[in-house]
Amino acid sequence: MKILPVDKVREADAYTIKNEPVDSIELMERAARECFKWIYKRLKRGERVKIFCGPGNNGGDGLAVGRQLAKQGVPVEIHTLKLGGRSTADFKTNYERLDLVGGIRVFEITEGEAFPELEDSDIIIDAIFGSGLTRPVEGLAAAVIHHINSSPGKVIAIDIPSGLFSDTCSVKHGNAIVKADYTLSFQFPKYAFFFAENEQFVGEWLVLPIGLHPDFIEQVAVKNFFLEQKDIFAMYEPRKKFSHKGNYGHALLISGSYGKIGAAVMAARAALRAGAGLVTAHVPVCGYDILQTALPEAMVSLDDNERFFSGHPDPGLYNAIGIGPGLGTAKETATALKVLIQNSPLPLVMDADALNILGENKTWIAFLPPNSILTPHPKEFERLAGKSGDCFERVDIQREFAVKHQIYVVLKGAYTSICCPDGSCWFNSTGNPGMATGGSGDVLTGIILGFLAQGYSPGEAALMGVYMHGLAGDYAASRLTEPAMIAGDITEFLTRAFRDLIQK
Repeated sequence: MKILPVDKVREADAYTIKNEPVDSIELMERAARECFKWIYKRLKRGERVKIFCGPGNNGGDGLAVGRQLAKQGVPVEIHTLKLGGRSTADFKTNYERLDLVGGIRVFEITEGEAFPELEDSDIIIDAIFGSGLTRPVEGLAAAVIHHINSSPGKVIAIDIPSGLFSDTCSVKHGNAIVKADYTLSFQFPKYAFFFAENEQFVGEWLVLPIGLHPDFIEQVAVKNFFLEQKDIFAMYEPRKKFSHKGNYGHALLISGSYGKIGAAVMAARAALRAGAGLVTAHVPVCGYDILQTALPEAMVSLDDNERFFSGHPDPGLYNAIGIGPGLGTAKETATALKVLIQNSPLPLVMDADALNILGENKTWIAFLPPNSILTPHPKEFERLAGKSGDCFERVDIQREFAVKHQIYVVLKGAYTSICCPDGSCWFNSTGNPGMATGGSGDVLTGIILGFLAQGYSPGEAALMGVYMHGLAGDYAASRLTEPAMIAGDITEFLTRAFRDLIQK
């Protein structure tokens, strides 16, 4: 799914109005109807709806939602804010349409007057400002927002929480931002939804289709995307009846050190579960018995060193190479990694200590094989690319880093972001907090490596790996609960994730 910036959303509205064609007021009615259906379905007996409306089109949405709820007998109060500016034409039309429905109590909030009392049985709908906001909220509107945030009732934001910027960081510019429990976004998610600092404002968000013109959506060029199941369908290649293990590639996994051989086991198992035909784990001598016992399906290549990685096998013998899980950062290991970077004919999948070593030797980054895949968590990425002031800036740095070095950067976390050499960025739709456990990243490395070995392009392997890793984690959480999950559960439930993909 494309993530449109505010200016492109306006263009989508205008294109739809012109080419469907449809009047702007009817497009607003359509959006309000989708909000109404979602809200009405979830209302409980005894709950009252109080709607706060600004004078713009977001306020017009709120008025239309209130009218549609009142038609169904829901007790509705509407509070319009007198903010000094002119009301939009569609706001005025929907304000006049309130007279068509009885039972709606309408109040105007002006400077100096007492605000309405809010109770825990109230459903509060925020329709003060929409996604076009470009400056921090002040004055009366800010006071109303703080009043809403002090309420014990549930808060639902229409399109975007008032005070939150869609495309840039908001928290540096004041704290007058509605803290919504739910945000109902129209047609597309907002870029701001994918950043940790905005979680307290956005709450649980969902996208409501409002019928914007499909031709515009297909043609519009954007740089940000939301990775969904349909994207994975387009990449996935079913196995052919007469195929054999050689058709699905031979992966080399360089991993493990004394005390961290478990990371090698988890990553190798995940690579096999992801479909690699063959997996060879290159480990120090101390890992031999462990690998042969824990994972008999994998082959083992032994390093000359007893306790850590010090030299690699011939990279030309393999279809994909991954390095990093449990690797350690010994001096000899760093030297061997440098040699691998210089000699590898293939893109590398790099994680964990491989990234930590790279962060200590930044001049090596320029020599990475093109289309390599780096999978850092935020702190590892900071060591590679430098500090950032906020999450928005960090993704900007991530994007620039991927383009500059012509690599894929998988920044792990909620909505894991995958930045590509062409400057595009994908935010993942799967995954949950139960995956915040030791070894989860090792499993991701193995899954990506497994896809890469099968012949998927580096971009496909990164996107499919991240999505399927998260989907398996979601199935694990639904069965085991988030607190009880361990990394191995993700690998075990990868079978369920594949079943879901294949059956659909």
